Amino acid sequence: MDLSQNATLVMGGNGGNGIVNPQSNDTANMTSMDDPKHNLNQVINSIQKILGQLHQLYLTVSSFNAASQLPLLQRLNSLVMELDNMAKLSEKCNVQIPMEVLNLIDDGKNPDEFTRDVLNSCIAKNQVTKGKTDAFKSLRRHLLEELEQTFPDEVESYREIRASSAAELKRLAQSQSVLPNGDMKVKSEP
Repeated sequence: MDLSQNATLVMGGNGGNGIVNPQSNDTANMTSMDDPKHNLNQVINSIQKILGQLHQLYLTVSSFNAASQLPLLQRLNSLVMELDNMAKLSEKCNVQIPMEVLNLIDDGKNPDEFTRDVLNSCIAKNQVTKGKTDAFKSLRRHLLEELEQTFPDEVESYREIRASSAAELKRLAQSQSVLPNGDMKVKSEP
């Protein structure tokens, strides 16, 4: 380590706090994985660095005197560089955030409330749909009972036809790896 590098360490380097922040080179970024999760983790790490730098900046400003002007400027420059880095990293991320969540955050509320409300809404809609399904099943059962009293032979042939077509559909579904509800079976990888 030569004298200029040592002076950079003493003066605080890029972070202004005595810690040298490693500079990311473009070739390392090009060879890194460009998957969305990796990009999002880089943005999260950058945000955490910014929060730490803001805390250091707060401490420097709260105890400001003439001697702390240089560290203050270094920390401000470091913050600006990290904000720029975060902006560049965030361009690689494609995260969709509902406006309702942003409005809740602006109102000072917890964004988990949005998730809870969406889940409760889904549960309520599911219960309504289940009620409708149960009502149709009950109507079908009631109609079959009434039809059986009036037309017993026709209902018996209907049930036979329905049973044979259900068996045929089940056999066809099994041969095509399709579940009875129409979904495809997914084979788990060993």
